[in-house]
Amino acid sequence: MVGSNDIERSRRFYDAVLGALGTEPATVNMAGSGHTRLFYRNEGGTNFVVTQPIDDEPATVANGATVAFSCDSPEQVALFHATAVEHGGTSIEDAPGPRSSAMGTIHLAYVRDPDGNKLCGIHFPG
Repeated sequence: MVGSNDIERSRRFYDAVLGALGTEPATVNMAGSGHTRLFYRNEGGTNFVVTQPIDDEPATVANGATVAFSCDSPEQVALFHATAVEHGGTSIEDAPGPRSSAMGTIHLAYVRDPDGNKLCGIHFPG
């Protein structure tokens, strides 16, 4: 779950970015507190939620936190990155592509969403 200061801007961003990964558009939910939440679900049972902060304070990013989204291929990592940038995200760190790791070569792309949350598209070769 990440917070947002502009839930409609986040809906447009995440509907596009997660749509590139095959996720359906958000289901809009009203919390008991009256705050809007966006629920994204995929076939694997994973949920991702964007919410207006329940304490009515501004949404801020977590230091050291990254939300990673699994991608089916290196091409989908590139699509994740391109779609995020096209819809208001900011490319960060190295260019999307392969990285050597203790787990072998993985494909990564890092972006920040319009609220500054750090996101990663990641593919582990099978």
